[in-house]
Amino acid sequence: MSSLSNQPLNRAQIEQMVRVSLARHAGAAMPQPAVGPNPLVVNISARHCHLSQESVEILFGKGHQLTPKKDLYMDGQYAAQESVTMIGPRSRVISNLRILGPCRDFDQVELAFTDAISLGFDIPVRNSGDIEGTPGCMLMGPAGFLKMDKGVIRAAPHVHMAPEDAAYYGVENKSFMKLRVGGELGVTFDRIFVRVDPSFKLEVHIDTDEGNACGFGPNVPCELIK
Repeated sequence: MSSLSNQPLNRAQIEQMVRVSLARHAGAAMPQPAVGPNPLVVNISARHCHLSQESVEILFGKGHQLTPKKDLYMDGQYAAQESVTMIGPRSRVISNLRILGPCRDFDQVELAFTDAISLGFDIPVRNSGDIEGTPGCMLMGPAGFLKMDKGVIRAAPHVHMAPEDAAYYGVENKSFMKLRVGGELGVTFDRIFVRVDPSFKLEVHIDTDEGNACGFGPNVPCELIK
C-alpha cells in the first residue's frame, strides 16, 4: 500500500494545482504537464486592442484610467472593463472591442482573419509592436473618436517564456519553435515566434481562427518543439 508523502508542496506545485482547478471550473484550457522548469499554458487570444494613455483619454475623457476587469495569465496584464467600437473601411463595425491593459506607448488592434474579412480589411500577420505599413481604423468611445493611421494586425502565433524556459528548450529571443496540438485534428504550427523576458510565464497565444482550425479546447494536449 502506498502512503502519502509528508513533504510540503513548493510554490510551483501549489500554483500548478490552483491553475488546474481554475481551468476546470471555467472550462478553459488546462495547463500542460510540466516537462521543463514550468508548465506550458496555451491560450486563445480573442480580438482586442492596446491603447496609449493619450488615446484612452481621447476615447473616454480627460484623466480617465483603465479599470481592470479580469486578470490575464501573464502577471500585471488584464482585460479592462472599458471597450470601444471599431469602424472598418466598409463602415462595418465591431462593438465591444475589449481593451487590454495596462496602457502601452502605441495603439494596436489585433483581429483574427475572419474578423478582418467581415470588416473589409486586408491585414498582415505581424508580431506585436511591428505596425509600420499596417492599415489604420477608427475607434469610437463614449467621449470621442480616435483615428488610427496604422496598427491593425493579425497577431503572429507566439510564445512567452522566461530565460530558464528558453535554456531548457534551447531557443533564443526572436527565434521560432513549433507547437504540436494533439486531439482529433493533430495540427502542428511551424512558426511560433519566441519572446523571452524574465517577467514572462510560459504561455502560447493563438487567435480564435487558429484555435478553431486545430480543434483546441480543454484537455487537448500541446507540446513545444524546437
